Amino acid sequence: MAKTVSATATKLRPLGDRLVVKPTPREEMTKSGIVLPDTAKERPQEGTVLSVGPGRTLDDGKLEPMELSKGQKVLFQKYAGTEFTLDEEDLLILSQKDVLAVIE
Repeated sequence: MAKTVSATATKLRPLGDRLVVKPTPREEMTKSGIVLPDTAKERPQEGTVLSVGPGRTLDDGKLEPMELSKGQKVLFQKYAGTEFTLDEEDLLILSQKDVLAVIE
């Protein structure tokens, strides 16, 4: 059963060109049926955007708008961003430049 994102997590408002992402859950078992311990699980590189900041402020003071929007599935760099837990949910704050692609 899929977990729903709490209202608190969706009320986070990232600053600048940052975004809040809910990583896709890690695999508990390999395709061949071997159960993975926590130490062997890889950090996810895919997730859903929950919230986006206003954009990056350029040197001339203008605002560069974000290319990403809430609800998009993204692929991001393996060790990018900052992990944190809010209301028992694992979330990640990334910079827009750490996102490699949008999954359609």
